[in-house]
Amino acid sequence: MGHGLCAMGQSGGKHVEVRGNRRRLLVGRVDGEAGPGVVAGEVNEDDRAVINGLDEQSIIDMVGGGRARSISSESRTTPGQRAMQSAGDALDPAALGLGHTCRKGSWDENQDSWSILTAETHSLYAIFDGHGGKGHDVSNFVKDSLPKLILKDTRFKTNEQANMISDVFKKTQSLVTTSDRMGKLSAQMSGTTATVCIHDHNASTFTLAHVGNSLCVVALALGTTWRGLPLMRAHDPTLKEERSRIERNGGRIVFDGHDSYRVYARNAHYPGLDISRTIGDLLGHLECGITAEPEVVEGKLAPEHKALLLCTNGVWEFIEPTDAVTIVMQFPPQQAMAATERLAKEAWDRWIREEGGAVVDDITVVLVRLDAKENSAEGSKTNSV
Repeated sequence: MGHGLCAMGQSGGKHVEVRGNRRRLLVGRVDGEAGPGVVAGEVNEDDRAVINGLDEQSIIDMVGGGRARSISSESRTTPGQRAMQSAGDALDPAALGLGHTCRKGSWDENQDSWSILTAETHSLYAIFDGHGGKGHDVSNFVKDSLPKLILKDTRFKTNEQANMISDVFKKTQSLVTTSDRMGKLSAQMSGTTATVCIHDHNASTFTLAHVGNSLCVVALALGTTWRGLPLMRAHDPTLKEERSRIERNGGRIVFDGHDSYRVYARNAHYPGLDISRTIGDLLGHLECGITAEPEVVEGKLAPEHKALLLCTNGVWEFIEPTDAVTIVMQFPPQQAMAATERLAKEAWDRWIREEGGAVVDDITVVLVRLDAKENSAEGSKTNSV
């Protein structure tokens, strides 16, 4: 990848373009939750034990040693922004150059979730965009479970991290299946995107994994201007390899007559997904070739890379990566929270303008200023003069 950003993995080291086709809804609302019934199966007792164990463990306790701080969205939905929960040492977003916001759109439930964990050597940033009638429940379950599975894995912080995170995504899908059979979740036709970034502070490297269309870009400084470099692609069912897998596994891809190509089971009118990789969506996985196998990218951050920006499709629907980066980088690192609010407002305004106020998607922004210490040091020098 150009401009000093060395990326390896399934992206082949190439710049990954964010596709520009418009996606009003991940799931066709006309289909609702109507389906052929429940995906049957016995409860996996090993998974049941894992689920119970994760419920009982604090994510901070799992970090082990050193200072650690965790903040994430709460499960309950508020009229505007989703409430925040925290654990561990007190987290000062301004000092760390961290920003986050999660705004409810037009629907009854805010189906987006997010999580940030910072420790001495590594941090983890994650966003999730639920869909379907119970997508908010699936999104929250995955938000609570997937980061813990990463921390529990012995390959975390080793050179096997790429394989580890891929296995964790698939294990999370298994836990969702088991939770559905236990009656804790309704995931037959509800699911979530998932985008997770593991950031190694000392090595200035990252490991990114995702399913769906919640994307991460890096802010590249070009003199006095900015460029947003996508680090991943949206999992569109019309992509050659995605279409091949879907059709090979019983699915079909149909244009919905408006804006999107959607995935349906053969001779059926469900699930109507317009992304080809998700966590949850049990019928889609069983009958349509939907998969929880993530694409994984590992890369090296360079001095000209000033921020990581993770957003759900509520942002990317109408805002290009460079525009988004330009908006948030108008603010200094200590105002990262204000920067995310500004981007979220711009995304909201564009939804209103483009859709005539008929629909606004949930909007989540997580901003990580990589230059926070750099700016802090410059500020200290200025103050000492």
